[in-house]
Amino acid sequence: IWIPGGVESHFCEHPYGLPGASHVLAKGSVRYIGDPVAAVVAETLQQAHRALDAIHVDYEVLPVILDAEEAIKEEAPQLYEEIPHNLNAYWTCGNKEATDQAIADAEIVVNLALYNQRTINNPIEPRGALGSYDAATGDYTLWASTQSPHNHRFLLSYLILGIPFTKLRVIAPRIGGSFGTKGYIYPDMPLVLFLAKELGRPVRWIDTRTGLMESTVQGRDHKQTATLAGTKDGKITALRCTSYANLGAYPSTIGPGVVTSLMGRSITGAYAIENAFCEVYAVFTNIVPLGAQRGSGRAEATFLTERMVDLYAAEIGMDPAEVRRKNMIAADQFPYDNHMGFVYDSGNYPVAFERALEMAEYGEIGARKEEALQRGKRLGIGIASFVAVCGVGSSTAMSKEGMLGGAWESANVRVHPTGEVSITVGSKSTGQSHETVFAQIVAEELGIDIDMIKVLHSDTQNAPYGQGTYGSRSFSVCGPALQLATQKVKAKICKAAAYLFEEAEENILYEEGKIFVKDAPEKVKTFQEMALILWYGWNLPAEIEPGLDESTYFDPPDFNFPFGTHVAVVEVDERTGQVDLVRYIAVNDAGNVGNPLVVDGQIEGSIAHAIGQACMEQAIYDLQGHLLTNSFQTYAIPRAADLPRYELDRTVTPTPHNKLGAKGAGEIATVPPAAAIVNAVCDALSYLGVKHIDMPLTPEKVWQTIRDAKIRNQQVRSDALEV
Repeated sequence: IWIPGGVESHFCEHPYGLPGASHVLAKGSVRYIGDPVAAVVAETLQQAHRALDAIHVDYEVLPVILDAEEAIKEEAPQLYEEIPHNLNAYWTCGNKEATDQAIADAEIVVNLALYNQRTINNPIEPRGALGSYDAATGDYTLWASTQSPHNHRFLLSYLILGIPFTKLRVIAPRIGGSFGTKGYIYPDMPLVLFLAKELGRPVRWIDTRTGLMESTVQGRDHKQTATLAGTKDGKITALRCTSYANLGAYPSTIGPGVVTSLMGRSITGAYAIENAFCEVYAVFTNIVPLGAQRGSGRAEATFLTERMVDLYAAEIGMDPAEVRRKNMIAADQFPYDNHMGFVYDSGNYPVAFERALEMAEYGEIGARKEEALQRGKRLGIGIASFVAVCGVGSSTAMSKEGMLGGAWESANVRVHPTGEVSITVGSKSTGQSHETVFAQIVAEELGIDIDMIKVLHSDTQNAPYGQGTYGSRSFSVCGPALQLATQKVKAKICKAAAYLFEEAEENILYEEGKIFVKDAPEKVKTFQEMALILWYGWNLPAEIEPGLDESTYFDPPDFNFPFGTHVAVVEVDERTGQVDLVRYIAVNDAGNVGNPLVVDGQIEGSIAHAIGQACMEQAIYDLQGHLLTNSFQTYAIPRAADLPRYELDRTVTPTPHNKLGAKGAGEIATVPPAAAIVNAVCDALSYLGVKHIDMPLTPEKVWQTIRDAKIRNQQVRSDALEV
């Protein structure tokens, strides 16, 4: 069944009339190749393809603009009449006047133009949606690949379908990985709901790999220039950045926030830089929309800053490690205002830094280089220190960034008469082991076996409201909500026990699942016994309600800021340009860690993600806007053989912003690897005078860099001989 017209009229116009807001199906214009135009419903895939072949669209070909810097020029093609120069936003932070003056007064100034290339999130599991409609009740149910089921329920009902919020239920089954891509509303979601109602039967849509690559939000894509100023003895005095951020054809839900505040406010990194300024041009172009990608904003900022630190070190003839030591924020400076809008909560950056260098045997690197040279390889070492804003909240902090919506989390703890516990959270797992770590919090608080606990989530009908899983926030925002709800359960148990034991409440102790009187330990009840007593509710005083069922909301006072230092050791084959990552050392600090194995798994996956960007990944479009890298045949991602054995360690600096002391961990290790790897390759090739290579560091690109440097050096020698 093909409905050729009129579908769009069933969807609401955006109530705020946002310029550039996309439609479920394109109206009048398509702005990138992948923009949906028509929907086909069929009983088999073969029928659907035959119907697709019968659709003919009359297109008028318009001029194309792909480059963000070019798109804001006067003569550039315009995507929207109401948005001059394709400029979604011009955004700044820091002190421009003070920064420019510090640069003008500086002894040393280094400049760099770089491109942080566009990459494609590629969870192994693509997206899917299934919609159903109950004509008797008017209720809609959506099963979808979403990492934010509660937010998507609101957006779909209020902003798109125009139906009552209470008539839509969103269920997120096990959706596999996401890396940020499944946090957005895509046309398939409202379409399957609309079509299910129209046809009177459920409608399912499943994406393909090529479909995902051509229509699901992509990441990174900053064209940047940077200036770093300092003294001859290694003190950084100023840092300035101009970035042209390519939003693609439409502003995804948080795409503009990713390229502005998450990137711009992060450029000072782990360093005490008094004068800093960042300006961002967020620009529309004719390619796939931009969105969050693991470590988004922070990875781009860290890459820029850590490359600049290495260039500065080379300019003044100082070891890159020593420059970092001289400028790193000291432990006694926290909380630290980074002069760009963030206040770092806690940290001991030098300890993590020195531990990483110790593990890398940094002092012996000269001998390692000589040994590699004997084998025909050029060895290099690269350092990248980082700070990553995480634990997305508080709601007030988000509102100041212009990002609508709250950033709190909620949790419910329900104790059954058998002493078993169901905990329900709004946060959705996309591989972060919520079922394990959330159960651990409750098990530790109540002193019961973890097998007594069941974790429920991902269903808006049954779970309390939660913002979702993004920004490394689940454990450090939802975890504290769960801890507080569990403590309410304990407090009620102690209150009831005091009544049963005829003791003052302050004399009641709760330890390891047992409730007893401080000075009379023979007066004791187990957790299971108290659960049954409160479930029966016999002979309870009026002030104690039966049952154990508590909910809590938690909105942190501010973001949290994990940090660390990574070190990459590479070997470069001059004959082929092949870069081998022979060692990778990562020392991270995510505050108190709930489950070390889970965190290590997140760290390892994050590093692999960043190795992909550093060495092989890039979304490439032709001049007409066709995505050329639209399958795994043309878009490379890391395989097991591409990855070294990670050498991991951690320091622990708790955050004061939640009682767990936990900071974000899920994406932090995506932030520094690209910088560390490129720094290492540039170090390996420094004998040729190579200062910078844009990612990805493919063998072809590295080989060309080596060849060009040798030709250039030969020309310099020839010119010198002539003189």
